[in-house]
Amino acid sequence: MPIDKIFKDDASEEKGERARMASFIGAMAVADLVKSTLGPKGMDKILQSTGRGHSVTVTNDGATILKSLHIDNPAAKVLVDISKVQDDEVGDGTTSVVVLAGELLREAEKLVTSKIHPMTIIAGYRMAAECARDALLKRVMDNKENAEKFRSDLMKIAMTTLCSKILSQDKEHFAEMAVDAIFRLKGSTNLESIQIIKKPGGSLRDSFLDEGFILDKKIGIGQPKRIENAKILVANTAMDTDKVKIYGARVRVDSMTKVAEIEGAEKEKMKDKVNKILAHGINCFVNRQLIYNFPEELFADAGVLAIEHADFEGIERLGLVTGGEIASTFDNPESVKLGHCKLIEEIMIGEDKLIHFSGVAMGQACSIVLRGASHHVLDEAERSLHDALCVLSQTVNDSRVLLGGGWPEMVMAKEVDELARKTAGKKSHAIEAFSRALVAIPTTIADNAGLDSAELVAQLRAEHHNEGCNAGIDVISGAVGDMEERGIYEAFKVKQAVLLSATEAAEMILRVDEIITCAPRRREDRM
Repeated sequence: MPIDKIFKDDASEEKGERARMASFIGAMAVADLVKSTLGPKGMDKILQSTGRGHSVTVTNDGATILKSLHIDNPAAKVLVDISKVQDDEVGDGTTSVVVLAGELLREAEKLVTSKIHPMTIIAGYRMAAECARDALLKRVMDNKENAEKFRSDLMKIAMTTLCSKILSQDKEHFAEMAVDAIFRLKGSTNLESIQIIKKPGGSLRDSFLDEGFILDKKIGIGQPKRIENAKILVANTAMDTDKVKIYGARVRVDSMTKVAEIEGAEKEKMKDKVNKILAHGINCFVNRQLIYNFPEELFADAGVLAIEHADFEGIERLGLVTGGEIASTFDNPESVKLGHCKLIEEIMIGEDKLIHFSGVAMGQACSIVLRGASHHVLDEAERSLHDALCVLSQTVNDSRVLLGGGWPEMVMAKEVDELARKTAGKKSHAIEAFSRALVAIPTTIADNAGLDSAELVAQLRAEHHNEGCNAGIDVISGAVGDMEERGIYEAFKVKQAVLLSATEAAEMILRVDEIITCAPRRREDRM
């Protein structure tokens, strides 16, 4: 038996060079795939699923694109993961993180071919990442103290984030909405209380921010359409027992009147329940489950607005917003916390009727209603807005900001280059490579805009040798411009996350020297 026969027939292993090549190539392919979505002139991708319904997604968001890919290459999966984490952690920079990691690996591949050990490269990358982070820390701006400047910083960050997305046409409008929504949260990063409702029709410009809460339901028949100073009971209980519903129960009766008696008893039971609920002194009852005609009638008689079948997220959010708790039993009304709001009314958006709760107890909740030409546009708009909201909510907590447009990368590259000159030994090659990888981001931004990237990046580098320079790539005029005047800002937290995640991912892939794919389990024929 030959010595290399450790694995079963179908398992395969790749060693040394080949394994490293496979992982480098896979990672670079993924990076090149999302590369073209980077920057304000980045293009979108259409993702079409082959499953039922052939759903189509049109998106510019790196994480969304990578999430939908089915990838076989193990190294590429690592990149998909970091972009997902970036999306959960800070919301934006999902494309940059993949592009940077891909470039780091591309540089590493050149170094490995010139016989530098991967561990040496990793050590160099580590030093370079530290140095780059310090370079950014030296240049951050923090306007937390000055409320007006801070707000304008947030506006600029939101506009920069939205620049590369579908909302770039109305970015002032949407940035304003996002900043308002975030300021209502008062510093919590919980985006749950910002509800985004998508209604096809109209154009993106018709989107608006509504303080208060909008429930996507219609008001029942014969019930008041408008309630002021509402007391709301939010419940999750069955209101459909006016028929005998004990499953598997056998009731033997000797005449029809007995059946009627049973049904009468059922009705009485329901009536009691409704009366218990009314004893809370409410004028709006929201239930997660069905409400049958009979109890609905009783509610209408009592002048209570009953809303059935509110979806669970809606219910949780409604409880949160109005300050009420979700109740399931109604025996002791004094212990149940009711929700309050100033006005409940029915509003029309497009052709749908919705219920609008305004003047709610918790000031932090608001609803953003997005309008747009089609579902695809709305989905993409929601993703873009979500990115902006994430970044802003992170920035409210960590208020350090940087300039955008390839400026931070150039600052880092300059510092890292200087470190490479000071460092002795083979590590210096790796450190230099790191700085080349950083420059790839402004290069890509310029390439996507169809500009001459080599020329522009060379100009940028020259500019950055002057102290305190704010130059970055201004894609609109196609030249090197002052980022501060253009109002292109980014959150420090996003940049830091991009830098650290990309370095770690590249390290992880660099450490690989063997790939073992194991055999799938065979299904036995059970014939």
